[in-house]
Amino acid sequence: MSNHALSDTGNTSRTKKTAALKFIILLGVVSLFADVTYEGARSINGPFLALLGASATTVGFVAGLGELIGYSLRLVSGYMSDKIGRYWAITLFGYTLNMLAVPALALAGRWEIAVVLMVMERIGKAIRTPARDAMLSHATREIGRGKGFGLHEALDQIGAVLGPLTVAGVLYFRAGYRTGYAILFVPASITLSILLAARWFYPQPKNLEVPQPELEAKGLPKKFWLYLIAVAFIAAGYADFPLIAYHFRKASVASDTWIPLFYAIAMGVDAIAALFFGYLFDRNGISILIIASLLSMLFAPLVFFGNFSVAIIGVALWGMGMGAQESIMRAAIAEMVP
Repeated sequence: MSNHALSDTGNTSRTKKTAALKFIILLGVVSLFADVTYEGARSINGPFLALLGASATTVGFVAGLGELIGYSLRLVSGYMSDKIGRYWAITLFGYTLNMLAVPALALAGRWEIAVVLMVMERIGKAIRTPARDAMLSHATREIGRGKGFGLHEALDQIGAVLGPLTVAGVLYFRAGYRTGYAILFVPASITLSILLAARWFYPQPKNLEVPQPELEAKGLPKKFWLYLIAVAFIAAGYADFPLIAYHFRKASVASDTWIPLFYAIAMGVDAIAALFFGYLFDRNGISILIIASLLSMLFAPLVFFGNFSVAIIGVALWGMGMGAQESIMRAAIAEMVP
């Protein structure tokens, strides 16, 4: 190959890498404002349901049901995304459903209506996540799976910190839960606006990836299914924050203002952990998830049996586990799936 051809190849690779990084950052900003919206809401969903008269059993069931439907639906959404190839259309639809359900909670007068909206929000996230991650995977190949998904997750978690802080500010001035939900309409609108801009600038994200030789498809490898089983057990042992928040309120571990601040702490740790464990994944592989899971499993006794100070440590460990899972798990899937 001539020096000129090698130079052209190198320039193409650098150009694609720059474009890929910009795309990751743009979708990261989308996720930032999306997280301001729905993580702000999730920081008070448990106490809000308690205010509307829901029991602890109901809150736990709803939180679990929302996650079950959300993650199960991702299989269908992911399959449909690959089948029809309309990644942007599916992503836009999911984000729209996701973003509209949150501020609508301000209008819920019964816990049953609030439950429907909370589950709808989870469904919206389930619909858009596989399609969005498929587009992200094209970009992350150019800069490293762990770094790419870790960077996206870090931006995502900045919003996850700002959302609960925003709601905590509303509660501090005694404006109430409904006002907190209503204010989240602003970041929801920004999310959809930036997403439309991303669609305009990057209509074909697969072009961000340097073409690779065609490989014969042989289905999903055995290690993928073993990994899926392991991840299912990890998820089964993780309590959702609405149940944790409900416990904090009912057991008087923290005040209404402090509960979203606890969530902000968890999301801050989540952001740092996402970058840190994403970097370690690129160097050491999937074994890093085992270490992160062992460390974070201590959150449960600290959160449910501790006082105010101990609970802070518990939610920090909970956030660390979330950050590790959300960056490493997606990066690992991108590596395993042919």
